[in-house]
Amino acid sequence: MKSLLRLLPYFKRYRKMFLKGCVLVVFSTAAQVLWPMYLGRGIDRIAQGTATSESLMMSAGLIILLSFLSGFFYYLVRQNIIVASRLMEYDLRNDLLAHVERLSMRFFNNTPHGELMAYATNDVDAVRFFIGPSIMYTADTLTTFVAAFGFMVAISPTLAISAILPLPLMSTAVYLIGKRVHPLFDAVQAHFANMTGRTTESISGMRVVRAYVREQYEQGVFNRATKGYRDKNMRLAKTQGLMQPIIFTFMGLSTVVLILLGGEMIVKGTLSIGQLSQFFVYLGMLTWPFIALGWVTNMVQRAAASMTRLIKLFETEPEIKNTDSTDWKITTIKGEINFKDVTFRYRPELEPALSDISLRIERGTTVAVMGRTGSGKTSLVNLIARLYDPTQGSISIDGHDLRTIPLESLRSNIGYVTQEPFLFSETISGNISFGTSEFVDDSIPGSGQRAFKDVPLVSGTWKRESENLLGGSSGIEGFPRWARPSPLGTEEAAKAADIYDNVMEFPEQFETMIGERGITLSGGQKQRTAIARALARNPRILVFDDAMSAVDTATEERILANLRSNTSGRTTILISHRTSTAREADMIIVLDHGKIVERGTHQELLAAEGHYYDLYRRQLLEESLEAA
Repeated sequence: MKSLLRLLPYFKRYRKMFLKGCVLVVFSTAAQVLWPMYLGRGIDRIAQGTATSESLMMSAGLIILLSFLSGFFYYLVRQNIIVASRLMEYDLRNDLLAHVERLSMRFFNNTPHGELMAYATNDVDAVRFFIGPSIMYTADTLTTFVAAFGFMVAISPTLAISAILPLPLMSTAVYLIGKRVHPLFDAVQAHFANMTGRTTESISGMRVVRAYVREQYEQGVFNRATKGYRDKNMRLAKTQGLMQPIIFTFMGLSTVVLILLGGEMIVKGTLSIGQLSQFFVYLGMLTWPFIALGWVTNMVQRAAASMTRLIKLFETEPEIKNTDSTDWKITTIKGEINFKDVTFRYRPELEPALSDISLRIERGTTVAVMGRTGSGKTSLVNLIARLYDPTQGSISIDGHDLRTIPLESLRSNIGYVTQEPFLFSETISGNISFGTSEFVDDSIPGSGQRAFKDVPLVSGTWKRESENLLGGSSGIEGFPRWARPSPLGTEEAAKAADIYDNVMEFPEQFETMIGERGITLSGGQKQRTAIARALARNPRILVFDDAMSAVDTATEERILANLRSNTSGRTTILISHRTSTAREADMIIVLDHGKIVERGTHQELLAAEGHYYDLYRRQLLEESLEAA
């Protein structure tokens, strides 16, 4: 329960709405409990034969007016408490994403994506139900019980106490059933998530499924998953089915008590028929509060568990972050990179991915990195973008230790094309312009009007709108705006990546939606679109991590030629298995088991007849066989 106290800063932000909502609950309840009094008086007048058309119309009018006011005030209650809970949910969800975006790559390597989705959906939803419905229903329950029971006691204390005796038992039963329902519901949700994930995988991998004739196998997997989902839902439905019979049973007991005791009191003349009618109405009003009592208790327990999980996530500090040693004066990067005795392990118990790397890359030069699979090529460039920090040694850019350069300044000046290009379910222009905040190309309709936007600029400082109120690092607290190179236009970037002609063949051209993960594009088109995205930033440092493996040699040559003609002082790092990619580089380094075993130009390494020479000879043989 202590975990829910961490929500107090969020409540403080919207305290006026919650207070207003609670006050309005009182007005709604007051109007609700007053109208049965006029109902009782009207019935008594009819029973006594003193009723007139005017008096009955007056009573009916008052009942309608009070019912309307009760409903109107309750509408205003929801407009304050429920809306405030939605706003808090919005802030909490934004803070969650802002925090997760800053966590280190090691966290994502060790945390399943499904678990992160559970944080953002189930856990945040559970907390919102506590923030909104449970607070509203608790306020409604308390005010309704006090007011309705007060009116009942005023009429007949004995009958009031006797009538509500079964209701606490009903509330307890609802609570106990709720305790059984929640784990069953969670199991249904978890099974649904697994079933959905498996189905999505099958649909996304339909080409592989058909290529390996696995349609029947996938159908069997899906059938087993849906059977499990059905069985869990059946168990949930059977448990939930107990709720209404129990409620009706205890309500029936209270009704029987009212009929027996109330009828006897009417016979004795100590209670009127109208007053007994009031009791029945008030008893109906008390039914929901007692049901809500058990329901709210379960919601609070569930919210406390979810909040504990969220707090644990929020208190997970990113390994890679700006610190007190960050030099905020560094706003530009020129591109000179220096590795000094760098050793790197992904985990302490693993062998080093890189060992004793010392390497100087001059500004504006092109360096090719080659080596066998697992030799440490990707690890090397990951350190440059500071996705990880070296275990030993140091890396500097332009003479500044990498740890002192603001992360935003560093990464905004690096264009990184990964081995497996990731494209968003957006237009081609939206994907290419993803990393360029100021990008607008008037020649292309809709460019720059994309879903991807940077954090807004406020008074010369970039800030995250929603401040994290749960502790830990969340989002960007505020830093000077860094200097970016002038971005390229979409067309220019597409031409440099040799994707322009393909794009112009599409019906919608640059406004073509490419689907989830770029499913409508070929492998080579995906890679070239990712290359265009990196080039559009016009970065000072450009990294290609085997980014042209899916394009043919002729296309690769055109892309490399475009890069050479537009270097303009840019430092370029090319990771590749092809010697054709590395041939024109200013320097080639060859990695093996995490160490640099060779370095030099193409001609120098051929003359050395080492690892690079063997690789070159094998590729020449492969090309000869292909030509034959």
